[in-house]
Amino acid sequence: MSKTITIIDTFGFFFRSFYALPPLSNKKGFPTGLLTGFTHFIDRIEKEHTTDYLVFALDSKGPTFRNEIDPNYKANRSAPPEELSMQLPIAIEWIEKMGFHAIAKDGFEADDIIASLTIEAKKRGYTVRVVSHDKDLYQLIDDEKVVLVDAIKRKDINEDECFQKYGIHPCQFTDYQAILGDSADNVPGVKGIGKVGAQKLLSQYGTLQNVYDHIDEIKPPGIQKKLREFETDAWMSQKLVTLRTDILEGIDFTPFALPEENPFIPIYDELVEYEMNGILRTLHAKKLVDPEAPPVSPKPKTADEVMAAAKPKKLDLDTRLVTDEKELMALLGGLKSDDIVAFDTETTGLEHTRDHLVGFSFALNDEVAYYVPVAHFYLGVPDQVCKETAQKALRKIFASRVVGHNIKFDLHFVADFLGVETLDIYGDSIVLSWLVNPESKHSLDHLAQEWLDHEMIAFKDTVKKGETFASVELEDAAKYAAEDALITRRLFNILLEKLKLQGAEHLIDLAHSLEFPFITTLLEMERAGIMSDAKSLEKFKEEAKEKLSELTAAIYEAAGGEFNINSPKQLGDILFDKLQLPVGKKRSTDVKVLTALADEHPIIGLILQYREMFKLYSTYIEPLLELNRQSEDGRIHTSFVQTGTATGRLSSKNPNLQNIPTRSELGARIREAFVAPEGKVLIGIDYSQIELRLLAHFSQDSVLVNAFKEDKDIHMQTAIVLFGEEDAPAKRNIAKTVNFGLLYGMGQKKLSDTLGITTKEAKSIIEKYFESFPTVKSYFASIVELSKEQGYVETLLGRRRYFDYAKAVPMVRAAYERESVNTVFQGSAADLIKLSMNKIADVIKKRRLPAKMLLQIHDELIFEADAAEAEAVAKEFKAIMESIVPLNIPLKTSLNLGRHWGELK
Repeated sequence: MSKTITIIDTFGFFFRSFYALPPLSNKKGFPTGLLTGFTHFIDRIEKEHTTDYLVFALDSKGPTFRNEIDPNYKANRSAPPEELSMQLPIAIEWIEKMGFHAIAKDGFEADDIIASLTIEAKKRGYTVRVVSHDKDLYQLIDDEKVVLVDAIKRKDINEDECFQKYGIHPCQFTDYQAILGDSADNVPGVKGIGKVGAQKLLSQYGTLQNVYDHIDEIKPPGIQKKLREFETDAWMSQKLVTLRTDILEGIDFTPFALPEENPFIPIYDELVEYEMNGILRTLHAKKLVDPEAPPVSPKPKTADEVMAAAKPKKLDLDTRLVTDEKELMALLGGLKSDDIVAFDTETTGLEHTRDHLVGFSFALNDEVAYYVPVAHFYLGVPDQVCKETAQKALRKIFASRVVGHNIKFDLHFVADFLGVETLDIYGDSIVLSWLVNPESKHSLDHLAQEWLDHEMIAFKDTVKKGETFASVELEDAAKYAAEDALITRRLFNILLEKLKLQGAEHLIDLAHSLEFPFITTLLEMERAGIMSDAKSLEKFKEEAKEKLSELTAAIYEAAGGEFNINSPKQLGDILFDKLQLPVGKKRSTDVKVLTALADEHPIIGLILQYREMFKLYSTYIEPLLELNRQSEDGRIHTSFVQTGTATGRLSSKNPNLQNIPTRSELGARIREAFVAPEGKVLIGIDYSQIELRLLAHFSQDSVLVNAFKEDKDIHMQTAIVLFGEEDAPAKRNIAKTVNFGLLYGMGQKKLSDTLGITTKEAKSIIEKYFESFPTVKSYFASIVELSKEQGYVETLLGRRRYFDYAKAVPMVRAAYERESVNTVFQGSAADLIKLSMNKIADVIKKRRLPAKMLLQIHDELIFEADAAEAEAVAKEFKAIMESIVPLNIPLKTSLNLGRHWGELK
């Protein structure tokens, strides 16, 4: 997920806060309305503005470059009210005291700071949220990348909001202001042309330049006359309202990170002085101040004292270095098979196929943890534990109940060090954290702060830039590494208790029966890898390069010149300005917009082809070839993430093999490069319509249940119900879209876009569907109501996803309703395939079958097996998947064998 930066239009926000609240004051009569609004906003940041960075943009003192363009610019601005002026310096001082960052630059306005920060953030792929209601900033709006936030009304202003309010797109806003002018800032514009006139001109001609390029044809004559008469003012106005985006090039965003401690602690005394009682009560409720003190105390603790109480503490941990081999074995001598040992490794890097073990740490209780160095390497390094003793110690540890945090990573390195394929474990605190709340952060650092109020030693403070853990001195290494083991052990117990407090003890059983064993299943899959064919990839690479070259030439010819095809801005200029293709609500070049323009110009089809090929080339072909080159046996080892989604579905990374396009010819070519070694074949077993079958199971809708029991084509049956026997064959795909779409909360707008029909037709289809399947509609409604009533939904096996409706704005509440339904089905499907994977892995291991499980791609499993026995083991695996849990309807799978992945569909 991309990072987010929130930029505050500081004075604009302060003015709006001041006027939005009643005339508040403290007992001394000092005005506090602005300060109250400001503190409320800061208090809401963490709750309502999920952000990685926050920065306040300030106007500079004195004239700006705009005064050189026009000395009258902002010349008639009146002074702010005295009550506001009294509070401004205090609020600005608080910004720095609270640990936030502010930027001002001589000769420029805050809006220029905001625009320049926005451009720099977009270069880095960040999402930008600008807290302002200033229309001058509408020109920055770029849906999914940049939105304005009205902090008073608590709403986002996006491209649609801009269009509804002004009838123009954000990219037209400077031209709109150039025509309309702005009396508040002394921007002259074109006198005599108002909002409607400006909107009509830009709706017809797109840009100010285009307006003047077609001046002779503009009607009525009165508008044309005004445009001619005030042309100089129009162009000057455009310069005045266009924001500078180049004044902060290369700026470092690191200082804009949110402060670690509560921002109100440093201004505690002032909060008391200005009677910010709401915030003070919050500080007391969070026990950041002396609990005996009243919410408003005339003699509060000093800021330093309160900060010390609020800051995450360093627990007094007992971490020890063990280099003596006799001491190590003595520590482990009394270890029994049912003892719990928290365990962690330190390595030279993150890739188990290339990096190696440096040392390991363990904790036998909650009080002390030990670090055992094995392969540190630096000048003057003391004696370390030899490999043979380390191996003996590890075997002893893994004969007990081992717990870790993201322990699958550690298991790779330990398995390599011991020369074994797999190791058994007892539990994992990252999995417990995910079961407690699948949408929270699960890093050890975050959990230590959340549950133990402890700030862990940072990796960057331990390992110098450009070096590995092998270069860390042993004493420092012990403090860092042993801390991980000790915190893991404490968290493991805390999270178990948390599940009990949530009334979710069944999830502890599920963790031990399904999720913890699943770690070993994934480990075996990752270690197996899948064979890649370098020759096939090289051939495809050359073909792709040639095709990209051909498409590039064809696009340049169609465009009448060269440009950067991968630049949305340059492409937009070509399509909408040079080629004059119609601009819809959004001046966008995304796939959806381009697809809608496919019949408008031959260049569109070429661009869509180019994009698909370029994505495959950069995302898959080149990276896969590099991984193939790095691999000794040509096998590519993806990493599966067990705790990466709220629904429970697996994701994969390095490389991501789950997102290869499934329906395109080019995606099929990528799959053809994954092959079976000599004498073996690949097996693909795919659950058929698993989520629809779960819908039938849960809802007990008679039409759905009977269709599945009688093994009928469910989409054809739905088409018959919706459109009748005669039209059903031709409309089966529509029924299929509806069947799956409604499980994911598809509304009439999305359905109309997907099928290329009107929203009225889409609405009619959805209404007919729910009339025909009333049990389904009532079941969906029951899921939503239950999610609101109890605050969570559960999957087939009882995994939970929580929804905080009480704190959600209407848009978020609507998303919660969709996600609650989606989670039940997608999450239950994830449960089923995990159960199948664990059972199949167990069968392979116990019976030593000549097969390996290689990949899970959502509802599909891919195996490699000896050719001679492939058909037999495939049928056995298929039977396991279809009988894994008894449902009210039969589970069904499709089975395919092939020499490469492409033949499995």
